Amino acid sequence: MGARANIIIDQGADFSTSLTVKKDDGTATNLTGYTAAGQIRKHYASANATAAFTIVFDVDPTTGILAIELSKTVTNAIEAGRYVYDVELTSSGDKTTRLVEGIATVTPQVTK
Repeated sequence: MGARANIIIDQGADFSTSLTVKKDDGTATNLTGYTAAGQIRKHYASANATAAFTIVFDVDPTTGILAIELSKTVTNAIEAGRYVYDVELTSSGDKTTRLVEGIATVTPQVTK
């Protein structure tokens, strides 16, 4: 199981947060050759994703840092409310690990 972290996404605004992947000894994981994916869904059993994160790896993959992002166009299309999300990391050897999961709360936009 990945780490648990709840996030707040402002409807109609760009969203970005960084994740640092570390080994058990606390050192950064070299993310060379890794891919990642993450989605937001209304419920765990929802057939379709509400949105998919854009995953951006740090220029230096040895830092273990990646960012999950949603553009303001994407967040504007998400109805305010509570959702679930997770982010998974897949190694070049096709081993998938869940990095983080939790509740994504989308706050309503006032200024339009």
